[in-house]
Amino acid sequence: MYASNSASQWGSPTAPRKALLIHALATDSSTWEGIAQLLVAEGFFVVAPNLLGHAWRRGTDFRMSTLAEDLRPYFINDTSYDVVVGSSLGGTVALSLLPFLPKTKQVTVILLDPPLEWETTAEMERSQVLETIANVKNMQEVADEFGWSRRDCVLAALSVSKCDRTTIDGIFSHNRPWSFSGLLENIPPHVKVTVLAGDPEAGAICLPEHVPRDIERLNVRVLPGVGHIIQMERPDAIMDAIQLPRAKL
Repeated sequence: MYASNSASQWGSPTAPRKALLIHALATDSSTWEGIAQLLVAEGFFVVAPNLLGHAWRRGTDFRMSTLAEDLRPYFINDTSYDVVVGSSLGGTVALSLLPFLPKTKQVTVILLDPPLEWETTAEMERSQVLETIANVKNMQEVADEFGWSRRDCVLAALSVSKCDRTTIDGIFSHNRPWSFSGLLENIPPHVKVTVLAGDPEAGAICLPEHVPRDIERLNVRVLPGVGHIIQMERPDAIMDAIQLPRAKL
């Protein structure tokens, strides 16, 4: 992995396939390590940007459209990606990126438990995230709570420490009302979208009723017993959604 303040990269830039991974709120690009390694094994060059306000990046405008516009340089000279994956907040950012995706190839977009509608719960969600960054858990505490691998627990704990209250307050206050499910109603013809939703009983936040029905090129799969951070719990589900030959997990 190569990391900078703006992005992490895995694999060779000359690889036959490219993937863009967009991280969740109060995390950073390093948390994609597990999925990135699986993709590299399948012949991908993987790029994971750090969103504004994360990984020590500063910002003052945290509207979803601004977060997406900040990623435009990753599409310079019509750079295209075979796969775009967004986790949580990264999923809603990915939806805002759909108009930017070059039409030179078919693109698979995978949204991992994206927060599509928070009109009535935004303040509660904001308070929970602020509590998380104010009391950062160490690696062992994360492991005890979620049971993830040592690698994922270390990366998650470090990434939270790089995000501050200004970013969280800005993201929630600049996106009122929090309602983005309508973006799923305008999927371009060269894009296929899969929503992988976790189980609300396990802490997931993407409710099936928030996903529009009968939308062409939109597939929805609910993962029973799986929480919010799907890439840590069910990387196999993500690789299955890509629908490419892959190494045995």
